[in-house]
Amino acid sequence: MKLKISNLSKRFGAHAALEDISFEVKDVHSLVLIGPSGGGKTTLLRILAGLETPDAGEVEVNGERIDFREPSLLRYRRTVGVVFQAFNLFPHLTALENITLPLEKVHQQSPSDARDAAMLLLRRFQLDAHAFKKPATLSGGQRQRVAIARAIAIKPRLVLFDEPTSALDPEMTAEVLDTIEQLREEGTDLILVTHEMGFARMAADRTIFLSAGRILEFGETKSIFDSPKTEECRRFLGTVLKY
Repeated sequence: MKLKISNLSKRFGAHAALEDISFEVKDVHSLVLIGPSGGGKTTLLRILAGLETPDAGEVEVNGERIDFREPSLLRYRRTVGVVFQAFNLFPHLTALENITLPLEKVHQQSPSDARDAAMLLLRRFQLDAHAFKKPATLSGGQRQRVAIARAIAIKPRLVLFDEPTSALDPEMTAEVLDTIEQLREEGTDLILVTHEMGFARMAADRTIFLSAGRILEFGETKSIFDSPKTEECRRFLGTVLKY
C-alpha cells in the first residue's frame, strides 16, 4: 500500500474533525489509527473510504489521487472494502446473499460466479454452515466475519476497518481479530481503527496517533508503543495499556 495525505481538513459545523494533516506511507501492508474518542480517526477512515468529502487537501492511494466528485467517487468506492463497527449487513438477506448482492449489482458478476466466490469465502472463514441464515440468527463474531468476507469479495485495493470489535464480547473479538490477522499474513493491505491496543501493537507495520484532529505521532508501531514522544500519546497509552 502507498498512501499520501496532503493538507487534509474536515469540519462538521464548528468542530474541526481534521486540521491540515499530512503523512505518507510506502510499501506498508497494515496501518493502524489510534487515539482518544473524537480525535479524528473515523473521519479520516471515512474519507479514505470515499464516504466523506474533505473540505481541503488531497488523498492518493497507490499513486492515484482520489477525485471526490461524482461519478469518479463512485468508481473509487467500488475498489475499497469497508468493515463497520455495527456490521451493516442487510437483515432481510442471508449471509450468502449479503456477499453476492454487491458482486452482482455493483460488480456485474453472474449469479453463479458470485455464489461460487461467496461460498469460497464462507468456507474459508468457517461460515459455510451458516450460509443460508439471516444476520439475526448469527452471533456477533459470525456477523462481523460475514462483513469481512463481503468486504474482501470484491478484491479491493485495501480494506478499512472501523472499530470492528467494539460491539463484541472477548470470545467473539478473538474470532474477528484472528480473521484480520489472517488477512494481514496473506499480504492484504489494511487500515484499522481499533481500541484493541495489544492487537494493534502486534499487527500494524505503522501507527498514527490522532488527537483533536491532528497527527501527533506517526511511525513504526514498536517505536510509538515503546517510546512515545508526546505527552498526549504517553498519557493515552498509559491509560489504555494499564490493565
